[in-house]
Amino acid sequence: MVVATRVRGPALDRPALVALLFGAAGVGYRLVLVLLTLPTSNSDEATFGLAALHIAAGRERPVFLYGQRYMGMLESYLAAPLVGWFGPGWPVLRLPLLLLYAVFLWLAYRLSRRLFSPWLATAVVGLLALGSERVVRDQLTVVGGRPEVKPAVLAMLLLAVALGEARVRHRWLATGLFGLLAGVALWSDWLIVPYLVVAGLVLVWAVPRELIGWPGVLLVVGFLVGAAPMIKDNLVAPAGQDSLSVFREISTKDGVAPSLAERLHGGLLQGVPLASGLCPMDGCARWAQWFGLLYPLLLVAAAALGLVAYRRAVGGAARVRAVARLALVAGAALTLIGYVRSPLAATDPLGNARYLSVLQISLPVVLWPLWRGAAYAGRGAASGAARLGGVLAGLVLAALAVGTVAATVTFVADAPALRAEERRARELADAVRRAGLSEVYTDYWTCYRLIFNTDEAVVCGVLDGNLTPGQNRYPAYWKRVGRAARPGYVVAAGSSAERGLRRLLGAQADAAVVADVAGYRVYHPRSAVRPWR
Repeated sequence: MVVATRVRGPALDRPALVALLFGAAGVGYRLVLVLLTLPTSNSDEATFGLAALHIAAGRERPVFLYGQRYMGMLESYLAAPLVGWFGPGWPVLRLPLLLLYAVFLWLAYRLSRRLFSPWLATAVVGLLALGSERVVRDQLTVVGGRPEVKPAVLAMLLLAVALGEARVRHRWLATGLFGLLAGVALWSDWLIVPYLVVAGLVLVWAVPRELIGWPGVLLVVGFLVGAAPMIKDNLVAPAGQDSLSVFREISTKDGVAPSLAERLHGGLLQGVPLASGLCPMDGCARWAQWFGLLYPLLLVAAAALGLVAYRRAVGGAARVRAVARLALVAGAALTLIGYVRSPLAATDPLGNARYLSVLQISLPVVLWPLWRGAAYAGRGAASGAARLGGVLAGLVLAALAVGTVAATVTFVADAPALRAEERRARELADAVRRAGLSEVYTDYWTCYRLIFNTDEAVVCGVLDGNLTPGQNRYPAYWKRVGRAARPGYVVAAGSSAERGLRRLLGAQADAAVVADVAGYRVYHPRSAVRPWR
């Protein structure tokens, strides 16, 4: 008689179970936000959505964001099947990013547990499960780069560590996958370069000899395949339109040279707490800026712990883990230094804090000194000074958790106002369609959102406040509106654009108004009005 037995996988231990609950809560929280279109949409995101529509219809195969040749379009390609099947919609557009977030959580737990400890990994997942508006906007809105490059780097580090610990059966394939992830990440967002460099150094340290042979060839081939769209586009780009030139241009401001103190203030005291989820979108109060001051000190402490761990390591596997910890420190430090060097850190710290969202990759190593200090203080042999330091470390961890929860609650409390703003955008789109308009002129932040909300039934050309051509990302729309016999105008009520339009229309201004909705006025003049021609 043969008795059938069921083979079960290893049971989850307590830290893993708690992490699973935290992760499920984080994904569930964000699923609700996706369904409610929170955070609100904007024209940058709409441009990615329109690209997804064009990809699904076979009309375009964009490599970079329309009008911006450095931001990869992977997110549009991920959303294209869903948008093509269900039609344009913000929840549909954002669903792939929800999946990427779930993958990011899982990889963050795996790497944190491998390099540090099970309960620290659980704490990392718990903090990442929360989310202020700034954090969630970087995770769930389709504006390019950050949602996909973060899990890519975590996967690369896990592969490098696993290769160094000899835990990988198909080592050549793992090396090729490492290169592929690096190439795709570089195409998606150049901001991830510091982390790609340090992850590459970990791989070189882990398996230096293997990279001389066929695994090294597969590494290069994988990278070239992943970065192929970017490489091909840059080879044919006009002078000054290659990715590096465009990236340099947007990272600087002509004639603007903020002082180091101004850049440090914007980068550390505003950027780091915002990107870490401790502040609302309108900025960090003075009492909430403490983490920005502490962050560099935590990196220094983590670097010191990493060096000590490296010197005490016995065997190659332990040293690879120590090097991976130091890589997380170096990635965060290089990212922060690069950001603080840019004038953007001082000129608009609130708007540009999104460039620091990749610091979430290094969250485990930033918490490591605090975690070690709090744990050491609980030992019976700890001195009085060590116990005091441990208590302080525990208080800092508690303050970080409380601040993150508070910022998340603030975002949830603001949800009704944000939902009302999204409804106004829908009302405006419906009003324009009811007016029978299919070609209009408007400002940038209204234009592409309007096009996406109407499934391209309405297209627009972008004008600035002086009624001159503005940022028209997709030239086909501008040309179509330019050919229209009677294009309309959608202008914010009381804006400089409306005042200029009414001066041009003269006595016919009131008669040209066909809708007044959501803070906008829709004009449909009897004849075309194009003062820039």
